[in-house]
Amino acid sequence: MNKIIKLNVGPQHPSTHGVLRLITELDGEKILSVEPVVGYLHRGMEKLAENRSYLQYLPMVDRVDYLGSFFTSYAYCNAVEKLLFVEVPKRAEYIRMLCMELNRIASHLLWLGTFMLDLGASSPLFYCFRDREVILSLFEELTGQRMMYNYFVFGGVRHDVSDDWLCKVSSFIANLPKSISDYEKIITENPIFLDRTLNKGILKPQTALQFSVTGPNLRASGVEVDYRKVMPYSVYGDVDFVISESNRCDSYARYLVRIQEMKTSLDIVKQAVLYLKNNSDNYLTKINSLNLKIPEGEYTSYVESSRGLLNCYIKSDGSPKPYRVKWRTGSYYSVQVLPELVKGLNYNDLIAVFGSLDVIMPEVDR
Repeated sequence: MNKIIKLNVGPQHPSTHGVLRLITELDGEKILSVEPVVGYLHRGMEKLAENRSYLQYLPMVDRVDYLGSFFTSYAYCNAVEKLLFVEVPKRAEYIRMLCMELNRIASHLLWLGTFMLDLGASSPLFYCFRDREVILSLFEELTGQRMMYNYFVFGGVRHDVSDDWLCKVSSFIANLPKSISDYEKIITENPIFLDRTLNKGILKPQTALQFSVTGPNLRASGVEVDYRKVMPYSVYGDVDFVISESNRCDSYARYLVRIQEMKTSLDIVKQAVLYLKNNSDNYLTKINSLNLKIPEGEYTSYVESSRGLLNCYIKSDGSPKPYRVKWRTGSYYSVQVLPELVKGLNYNDLIAVFGSLDVIMPEVDR
């Protein structure tokens, strides 16, 4: 008879991708329960907003999700703009959408590379980082930063995009489909990958909805909810794209959905580049951000980020500083549903299932 033991995975385990502690209860190799322990990376991102002006807090929001900085920046700027009743120029919205979709691809590339590394395959990591490097170089040329860009501002973007930069983006999106095809040739029918992901980590639609799971993890469970489509924001209502979804509900489905999402993002970027090349407009509605005072009120913005629904709630009392800022991020809910996915599986399935959820800890702890 096997002895039931408790085993800590993390908070320094390399495959939890951040300081996450998982208290696992095992009967031999069989997982009886998993208890996620979060909070090791808590930085007080929400409380810090109360002691800073709206403009002073703006560079900090990029750090809520360091792999999806454009999403958090958009959510915060959008909430402020709605409270101010500021209309953002259409060109600025297209630039924002282009940046967010490139950011989505970069985030999914890093997820794919590290997910495969968690499963023991090292080559895909280098291929994914090779392609992600091009996106980071494009962001560096545009914003001066490879991470934490601080490029979106209240009323638009910090400066316009050049035709030369747009040509480089076009070149990148023309070459990436071949790379994605190479990933699929290496991974999609790989027998080891199939054995580690097929019918593992089953997330049923009702469970996903009960735990407020969103984004690719929800769509991989057959629930076709993409806020870019069902509640269009920015200029997503002006572009054509398909929602990526699967009815498999397992770890393999979450891989398939993210692969398809990268292809969808390429389609959106292509349409954004075409618009920006053919239309000239103002890229910024100028407002006095230094002495910004927002009328009393509250607003919750929403963004379909690479890890699911991202909300930024702002409450203003009319002073130069926010009265309250609250973030809702997708990774937090993906961590909470993990115990439901691994119960009854073998211990070696734990990291494979967790890796398929695409969780990053700064977004969980904030």
